Amino acid sequence: MPAALLPTLVPAAPALAAPVLAAPALAAPEIPCPKPKVAPPPNRPPTPVPPPDDPVGSAIGGDALATHGLVIPAGAKAPPAVTASTWMVADLDTGEVLGGCGPHVFRTPASVQKTLLAATVIDKLNPDQRITVAQSDLDIEPGSSAVGLLVGGKYPISTLWLGLMLNSGNDAANALARLAGGGGADGVRKTVDEMNALAKRIGAYQTHAVTPSGLDGKGQFTSAYDLALIARIAFANADFRRYVLTKSAQMPAQPQLKKGGFQFQNENKLIFNYPGAMGGKTGFTTVARHSYVGAAQRNGRRLVVTLLGAEARPLRGWQQGAALLDWGFSLPKDESVGKLVSPQDVAPATAAPQLRPAPPAAAEPAAPGEPPKVLSVVAAGSVALLLAGAPLILLLIQRRRRRPGR
Repeated sequence: MPAALLPTLVPAAPALAAPVLAAPALAAPEIPCPKPKVAPPPNRPPTPVPPPDDPVGSAIGGDALATHGLVIPAGAKAPPAVTASTWMVADLDTGEVLGGCGPHVFRTPASVQKTLLAATVIDKLNPDQRITVAQSDLDIEPGSSAVGLLVGGKYPISTLWLGLMLNSGNDAANALARLAGGGGADGVRKTVDEMNALAKRIGAYQTHAVTPSGLDGKGQFTSAYDLALIARIAFANADFRRYVLTKSAQMPAQPQLKKGGFQFQNENKLIFNYPGAMGGKTGFTTVARHSYVGAAQRNGRRLVVTLLGAEARPLRGWQQGAALLDWGFSLPKDESVGKLVSPQDVAPATAAPQLRPAPPAAAEPAAPGEPPKVLSVVAAGSVALLLAGAPLILLLIQRRRRRPGR
């Protein structure tokens, strides 16, 4: 059991016992992540205050990942200097984590959250079905990215997926979320709830969605580690892989609205410039800064890179991703600092029954030699609390067993 959990699971030692306790071991100093020497833009808004670090959640995938600094295999060459606040490189197939910078640090996602929307509902929607765009679908932040849907326009679902992944259309995100949630006024909310439920099922415990598109919302966070888990689910879908590799697409004309069609391009330049690129997703808001999820294959090996909180100079988000992918491909296949948990690993924790303490009962006189019944109720509640938290503890212990520290 991790030492960090002990204060919540056992009574505190009496104050008088402190002098005889061994001094706690000092944590190893964090290794700074390589950063280019560039000044941040003067108009950058403050970073939203994240939730406090969770010592259990921060070690999911391996103890070495519980850091705000750099974690790479012993003896590996230094990764490239990037402006991303946090990043991670992992193997899409084996789940091995090759390295990262603060992989479990909370950051705001921007449009890479659209990969979670896709992972959640892409199998629920028929790509050949047509949808009529509602006024609420265009309820997006002024000036934010949109693919140009028209109220009353009729579009195939496949076109909306292309508008979402290529052009980062927030209007397309709203339309897809509304339809996947039943098509009513509460459709978007229902889909966002499903996105959060999926995140928990796959072990992305630091992800909380507020909007389907990634437009900023209070309390909306993710992590580089979580994005890799989400990307692993998304890239397992053939339609997703096809959409994110599409270089350009055509928005159909809307004759009933007397509007012509037009072409739009994929904003992820990795697919135009990186050999073996599999696609991915770009993201930006003034609060989140630049974010990126990308994947590539080389010599039978498929890697994914995730990064958050980057600036566009000296390298754009996809270029930082490309540099980190190059670094990852340069490492031997057996190098690893942790593991991406699988949904099967997480299932025992998420499916565990929620135990509730028995309702309080009126105290009754105790029989001779029998403890008061009110104490029995308290004891039962304590046991229930311990059992309710046990699945996540067991998941962490399982991860430590599988990935001994290096």
